[in-house]
Amino acid sequence: MPEPSAPPPAGPTVAPASIVVASAREAVPLPLPGGTPHRDPDVIIAGIAGWVGSAPLRGLVARFGGRWPSGDLAAVLAGLDDFSGRHWDFRGGRERPEAREPDLHPSTARQVRDSAAALGLVRAVPPALGRYAHVVVLGGLAHACLRRVAYAAHLLRRGVRVAGEVAVLGSFRPLSDAERRTLADAGVDGGDTEVDALDAAVRLAFGVTRPAEEDGRDAGHPHHSWSSRTYRPAGAPPVRVLAAPSSEPERRRAHTADTQRFWAGHARLAPADEVLLVTAPIYVPFQHCDALRTLAVPYRCGIDTVGVDPALPDLTRLPEPALTPGRYLQEIRSAIRSMRALHATVAAG
Repeated sequence: MPEPSAPPPAGPTVAPASIVVASAREAVPLPLPGGTPHRDPDVIIAGIAGWVGSAPLRGLVARFGGRWPSGDLAAVLAGLDDFSGRHWDFRGGRERPEAREPDLHPSTARQVRDSAAALGLVRAVPPALGRYAHVVVLGGLAHACLRRVAYAAHLLRRGVRVAGEVAVLGSFRPLSDAERRTLADAGVDGGDTEVDALDAAVRLAFGVTRPAEEDGRDAGHPHHSWSSRTYRPAGAPPVRVLAAPSSEPERRRAHTADTQRFWAGHARLAPADEVLLVTAPIYVPFQHCDALRTLAVPYRCGIDTVGVDPALPDLTRLPEPALTPGRYLQEIRSAIRSMRALHATVAAG
């Protein structure tokens, strides 16, 4: 089996990969499973099959010396999960900023970037609709908090209408020293936690100074606690900054799915609702499928997931880490795993 850093061997098993490189550069990103307005389980499953069975992903598997898994869709997803865990997991259980970068041959790195573009991890795509019930902004590292909240405010200024609220979802994860420096360099007092950074980003992007309503519970430990701050900016929908308790407080802090479910209960999400999810382009496939599993399937709502457009002038001053081939491979693996979990949920009925 060739090393990832080595050039691909000659022969028929590599031919599909070189074809993908040529076609993916100009390819329109593949459609994601069951976004908006589709809620039908069959449509979701067909979308998963189309994404995971696509030529760009097949080409990457071939490039890294793999054989395409046999069997039904569940077996293919399991096989891809196993394969990507052996070849594309550079985190090893660590946080994303601590992942190592693989030493890839230039032709392999080029194919990874082209395939990532075709799979929907590179280019920003505008919202599919002009009106949504809610906009949900996902938190992350400090730079992501600033950029995603700023992009949500930009979309509202550009005419996206929201009937309900803008929900900005985070956690009580402590900020690292590097994140604190990022916020300080941007002139932002980000506090101590991710949700504090999101709160600061809301005040900056929406021009507000203090919440109109506050609620929450300090349980003495961040895994058990929750907080909600609602701002009411002039001429805009309410903006709620929310941190949820963990569903497994003895093991970990709240993750994105915990916060999405917690928010859905507060917002009284309904089957007719269309939800716009805002994240970074590299996370769109993975976080879109997570939102389908945690929101669309149980609540029968629509999900449209968009990534921040990095070319916008008001975002170019905000820092963004370099997006490397290793990071793209890692998030292609995240998308595979998210689609596997989504498929299992939908198949179980």
